[in-house]
Amino acid sequence: MSGHGLSSEKGVYTSLICQESYACGGSEEAAFECDECKSLQCVRCELAIHRQERLKNHDRVQIGPGQVPYCDNCKGGNGDNGKRHRSVVRCQTCKVNMCQDCQKRTHSGGSKKKHQLISYPPPPKPAETKSQRAKLLEKISSFLLVNENEEMQIKDESSFIESLSCKPDQLLKVVSIFGNTGEGKSHTLNHTFFMGREVFKTSPAQESCTVGVWAAFDPFRKVVVIDTEGLLGNSSKQGQRTRLLLKVLAISDLIIYRTHADRLHDDLFKFLGDASDAYLKHFTKELKATTARCGLDVPLSTLGPAVVIFHETVHTKLLGSDKSESVDRLLSERFKKLSRFPEAFSSVQYWGTQTLSPPTDFRGLQNKLEQLLDNNATRSPRTPVVIFKALQALSERFNGEIAGELVAHSCFFPDEYFTCSSLCLSCGSGCKNCMNHLEEAVCHEAKHRCRYSVQFDNRIYTCKACYEGGKEVVVVPKTSASSDSPWMGLAKYAWSGYVIECPNCGVIYRSRQYWYGNQDPVDTVVRTEIQHVWPGSEGFLKDNSNAAQRLLDGVNLVAQSVSELSVKPAKAVTSWLTDQIAPAYWKPNSLILVCHKCRTVFQDNDTKHHCRACGEGFCDGCSSKAVPVPERGWGLAPVRVCDVCFEQRQSYFLYEEGGTLARKVGEAVTNTIGVVVTAIDIPLGLVKDAARPAYWVPDQDILSCHNCQREFSAKLSKHHCRACGQGVCAECSPERRPVPSRGWDHPVRVCTSCNQKPGEL
Repeated sequence: MSGHGLSSEKGVYTSLICQESYACGGSEEAAFECDECKSLQCVRCELAIHRQERLKNHDRVQIGPGQVPYCDNCKGGNGDNGKRHRSVVRCQTCKVNMCQDCQKRTHSGGSKKKHQLISYPPPPKPAETKSQRAKLLEKISSFLLVNENEEMQIKDESSFIESLSCKPDQLLKVVSIFGNTGEGKSHTLNHTFFMGREVFKTSPAQESCTVGVWAAFDPFRKVVVIDTEGLLGNSSKQGQRTRLLLKVLAISDLIIYRTHADRLHDDLFKFLGDASDAYLKHFTKELKATTARCGLDVPLSTLGPAVVIFHETVHTKLLGSDKSESVDRLLSERFKKLSRFPEAFSSVQYWGTQTLSPPTDFRGLQNKLEQLLDNNATRSPRTPVVIFKALQALSERFNGEIAGELVAHSCFFPDEYFTCSSLCLSCGSGCKNCMNHLEEAVCHEAKHRCRYSVQFDNRIYTCKACYEGGKEVVVVPKTSASSDSPWMGLAKYAWSGYVIECPNCGVIYRSRQYWYGNQDPVDTVVRTEIQHVWPGSEGFLKDNSNAAQRLLDGVNLVAQSVSELSVKPAKAVTSWLTDQIAPAYWKPNSLILVCHKCRTVFQDNDTKHHCRACGEGFCDGCSSKAVPVPERGWGLAPVRVCDVCFEQRQSYFLYEEGGTLARKVGEAVTNTIGVVVTAIDIPLGLVKDAARPAYWVPDQDILSCHNCQREFSAKLSKHHCRACGQGVCAECSPERRPVPSRGWDHPVRVCTSCNQKPGEL
C-alpha cells in the first residue's frame, strides 16, 4: 500500500511534501530532512541533489512518522539555552521554516505579513486509549437531516444541536462524502471517524441503504459528518436528489469523493466541475446573505470546500505512482480535457490506497483529513446554529419539483435545477432568476426578448417625448383624460375616441381627433415595446374596454338616486342626466320652475325643453321651432330653439365646443333613458357580463367575498374591486380610490386589500 499527498494551488498545506521540486515537481512525500539544504526532500530529489560532489557530504536524516522540521531561524542558536524548536509554518516566499516565536518576530509586520504561510501538522495530541474512545463512540448515532424530497427533518436550531449532542457555542466543521451508489461511502465514514462502528447504516443488499442526507457528530475531531445518497442510483426524483447533494456540498468545509474503480472515471471530474460552476453561479449570493446574518469573520462563500479524492484500487497502480508526472498535473489535465474547471474549491487533492487483500487501510485518509481540518486559512469553524441556518437558507431558496423530471445528460447540475420554472406565455422563454425570487419582490426576468401575441396583446407604450428627454414613462390608452369628469370623458370618448395621456406631457393623442387622416400613435407620439407575459400576471389591459362598465356604473348611480328620491323614474333620470352633460350656458333643470316665455308652472309630468341658442327652459309650445345653431357648436342640422330665438336668428353667441360635445352624445341617451329606467334591474343583469372588463371575475364564478369569505345572497350584494377585479362585499370595499393602471382616473370602489397597497394603484 502506498499514498501520495497533493499540495493545493491555493496554498493549503496538507502533509510533509518535498520542498525542493528538483526532480519530482514538488508533488511527492518528503523522506529526508537535509540540515544544510534547509529543506525536506523526497527520495528522488535527495538522490539527484546529493550525488553532486559538493553536496554529497550534507548532513541529512530520514523522516519518521509525524516528524516536523526544525526552525531555520533559531536552529543551533543560543537563545532559550540553545533549545531547538520545531517549525509550525513554512514561508513559501522566503523558503524558510519557522517556529511560532520566529514567525511572530519576522513575519508579523511589514511586507512579509502578506507572504504565503503554510502550516505543518500540529504535534500529536495526548490520545485517549482505544477502549475509552470506543466507549464514548457507543453513544453516537446518525439522524436523518433532509429526506429525499428535499424536506428538512430537523425543524429548528435547538433540535439540530440536540440531535448532534454538542454544545451550542462549540465551533465545528462539516465533512461530507459523495460518490456513486455502492462505492462504500457509509463504510468509509464509519471507519475514518467512528473506529468502524456502524454509525451510518451499511447493507449488502442491492438497494441503496442511504436515502436522503444523514448526519452524525464526531466529538473528538469536532466535526459534523454527513452521509449522502449515491449518484447513479434508481430514483423517481433524480433531479431533486442531485440538487440536494449540492446543498450539502455548499455547507461543507471538506468533501470526500469516494471511488472504488480501478481507474478514475470521467463522471468524477464532471461532477466536481459542474458542482463548482453551480456553486459559483447559484449559491454564492445566498451564502453571503447567510454569512451577513450570522456575523461570520470568514465568509462561507469566499472559497468552496476542500476536496479529497479517495481512490481505492486492487489491480491498478495509484495515480502518479510511476513518478513521471505530478498528481497535481494529472488531475488538472483530466479536468481540462473535459472542459471542467473546479475553481470554486479551495483545493482538490488525491489520496490513494491499493488494497491487495482486505480490509481497506483508512489510516492515510485519516491523517490527510486531520491535516486539512486543522487548517483554518480559508474555512473557519462555526457554531452549529450557523451550519443549520446555512442549510435552511439553501433549502428554502432551492426547492420544489423539477418540471418534467429533467434528466441531465451533459451536466450534473443544469441551471433548471436552481432557476425559476416559470415560462413566458407569449414566447415560451424561461425566467433566469433563482427559485422563489418573487418572495423578495424580484420580478421575473427572461434571457431572451419576447414576441408579440395577439392573444395576450403584450405591447406597452412609452411616451416618445419623455424617452427622448431621458425618461421612460409607460402610457396606456384610456377612455378619458384624468381631468375630465366621468360623463364628459365618456362623451369625448364616443366623439373623439380613446386618449393617451402622459403624466408629464398631458394628453398626447386622441384616436379620432380629426375627421380623417388620423395617424397611428406609434408613428407619432409613442414607442412600442413587447413585454413577457408570466403566469399569474395581470396582463396588458387597454383600458378603453372599461367604457361600457363606466356607463353601467353611471346608470346604477342614477337608479339609486331615483330610489332615494321616490319620484317617477323616467323624469328624474332625464333631469339628472341632462344636468350632468348640459353645456355651460344651459340653465339647470332644478332651477327651471316655469316656462321662460309664457310663465306656465311646470308639473312633475311636464317636459322641460332647453333652447339650443339661449339655454333657457321652455314648455313644448314655446320651443317648437328648429333651426341650425352652428355658433353654439351644434353643426348645420336644425335643433330645438325657442320662439324668440327663432325670430332673432341674426344674433350669434360665442362658440363653445367643450360643452356641446357632451350633450350631442347625451341626446341619444336621454331619448331612451325613460324606457330603460322603468326596468332598470333586468337590462343591467343582462348586459353586465357583456360590459365586464377583461380582468373582472365573472359574476357566476363569485360565490363568496374574496376577503371575508362570506357567501353572497339576496341580502349580501356582490361588488367588483376596480383594482384586482375580485368579487367583494360592501363591508370589504368601503373605500374609493382612483385606479389609473386600470383606466379609472376618478375615485372608484376598491377592496380593503388593494387599498392598503402603497403608492398609486
